[in-house]
Amino acid sequence: MINGLFDTDYPLDSEIEYHWTEFIDDDLRKTLADTIITVNRHNIYHIEAQLYEDDDIVMRVFDYGYKHSIMNQYEPDILHFPEPKIVYFGNTKKVPDTYTLTIDFGEQGQFKYKVKTFKYQEYSVEEINNKKMIILIPFELLRLRDLLKKDHSEKNLIALKKLIHNDIIGSIQMNHSVGNITGSDAGRLIQLTKLLYKHLYSDYTQMEVIEDMDESIILEYDHLDKMYEEKDKMYQQKEKVYQEKDKTYQEKDKTYQEKDKTYQEKDKTYQEKDKIYLEKEKRYQETDEKLAAAEAEIAKLKDELNKLTN
Repeated sequence: MINGLFDTDYPLDSEIEYHWTEFIDDDLRKTLADTIITVNRHNIYHIEAQLYEDDDIVMRVFDYGYKHSIMNQYEPDILHFPEPKIVYFGNTKKVPDTYTLTIDFGEQGQFKYKVKTFKYQEYSVEEINNKKMIILIPFELLRLRDLLKKDHSEKNLIALKKLIHNDIIGSIQMNHSVGNITGSDAGRLIQLTKLLYKHLYSDYTQMEVIEDMDESIILEYDHLDKMYEEKDKMYQQKEKVYQEKDKTYQEKDKTYQEKDKTYQEKDKTYQEKDKIYLEKEKRYQETDEKLAAAEAEIAKLKDELNKLTN
């Protein structure tokens, strides 16, 4: 989605951080930005979704970006604004390609804050698929919304059914078959399509255009979700066992560290005693040597005295 919308080329295993987007304005009212994410810790993107043209949107986008940069400032004296884009899903005849907000800093000059737009209905299904922006495909339902409001004849309902089966479901199945999305992704998109259809067209009861759609991917999605839930439960149980083992090992390690400390202290005492004993042994040896020399001297004197006496 990010690569298609912002013409980037991030690998699919890039690190994604989702940011809290609820802010408080000066009147203590809550405001909510749609999506602000950081890719690979440094590149920040802000996506706002609109159904119709809004003259105030560029001010709101700037306000959201400013508040985000304040809340997530990681360098002193620098505010890092997200790269913004507004996605329009409805009629965009009056919507510009780029909104521009002039920020006047007085003597420091002016800055042009620009926000580009992405007009969904100006792109064909093929272009959306080529950009790999399959996440937006359920919004194909909006293409016939205005027409069906005016005339929900059988002809238009058949057109809606064709759009759902060929453009939406067909795109989901194609992206699933080539590996752009998983079975879980596909099932979720189909479920979202059903929810959006119910929201937009629940009053048109002449034809249940979505009830007979292929359920195979949904079943796969349900199966995968169940499998992942079971695996997650198993991993949580294992994690609990590992945490208990780790606690035991930490306690043992603490005991060993205390014992090691005691042994080190004893070893230090023994080394000091050994040093004292070595010094004493050295003195004893010196004394023994002196005694032996004295005894030899006495024996020599006795020998000389005996000779004199004789």
